[in-house]
Amino acid sequence: MKEFTVKKNDAGQRLDRYVGKAVPLLPEALLQKYIRLKRIKLNGKGAKRDVRLNEGDLVQMYINDEFFEKPREENSYLKVGTPRLSIVYEDENILLADKKPGVLCHSAGQWDYNTLIANVQAYLAQKGEWKPREENTFAPALCNRIDRNTGGIVIAAKNAETLRILNEKIRDREIEKYYLCAVQGRPDPPEGRLENYLFKDAAKNQVFVKNRPEPGAKTAVTEYRVIKSSGALSLVECRLLTGRTHQIRAQLSHAGWPLLGDGKYGRERFNRNFDEKGQALYSYKLEFTFPTDAGILEYLRGRVFTVEEVDFAGKYFGVSDLKGL
Repeated sequence: MKEFTVKKNDAGQRLDRYVGKAVPLLPEALLQKYIRLKRIKLNGKGAKRDVRLNEGDLVQMYINDEFFEKPREENSYLKVGTPRLSIVYEDENILLADKKPGVLCHSAGQWDYNTLIANVQAYLAQKGEWKPREENTFAPALCNRIDRNTGGIVIAAKNAETLRILNEKIRDREIEKYYLCAVQGRPDPPEGRLENYLFKDAAKNQVFVKNRPEPGAKTAVTEYRVIKSSGALSLVECRLLTGRTHQIRAQLSHAGWPLLGDGKYGRERFNRNFDEKGQALYSYKLEFTFPTDAGILEYLRGRVFTVEEVDFAGKYFGVSDLKGL
């Protein structure tokens, strides 16, 4: 139990607002529940959530110690009352989550509890599969990342052995990632390979495509095929043979087929006709090829996982059966 004495500057606040500021890691739903259950008391008695506090009041909180820790990325899962996850697949070792556009995989330099990793950890903690108070070093972790405005499958490892194996497999390119994108125009030829060099300007967070090698530029290779064309747009599948920053967006734009809705590499005048808020790009399919031994994950060899839907594929091309692509 912890006690807080209401100071002059905090007087006049509602009880629930005061507690929310004093214990920022406590989820709102749990906060309200604890007030109802009288695990949060005012001057030794239960109180309504909307009661106004006076200077000198004593607020007593019968709340687990971890909620009083300083907020940081490592404990942001505590703030997640109801995890928001779209699960593609799950077993005792891995969880494949369909990350939606607009969601960060990890916090961007500041504490943020609405990230994918926070929701994954909250989900596993609430299920009892992960007991953070009993773990000394391990926490469920993401094995790959996807940009904030791109959607798609992200792999989460539930244990240390799985994390080690998957990190090795991703490094050795034994997991194939396929992307869907909607592009301007009709790529010609309809199937091919883009190979050039990408130079990253870190200050602008932008890459530039070079046709010849030059200092600082890295090889980028993307295979593509047109699935369907409709009007001014084409639905294209891309397979990454290298994993450079903004690779698909930059290479397709350089080839003359910029992504729909891409504000950085696309064409603003064209994008305005469709009123899209972000680039039409989705990591929709994952294949565990595993040409070498996979240890406890051997059962995943040859397995292919696909998201249920990609909004722009249905909206502009009428494509809903992604497994049949």
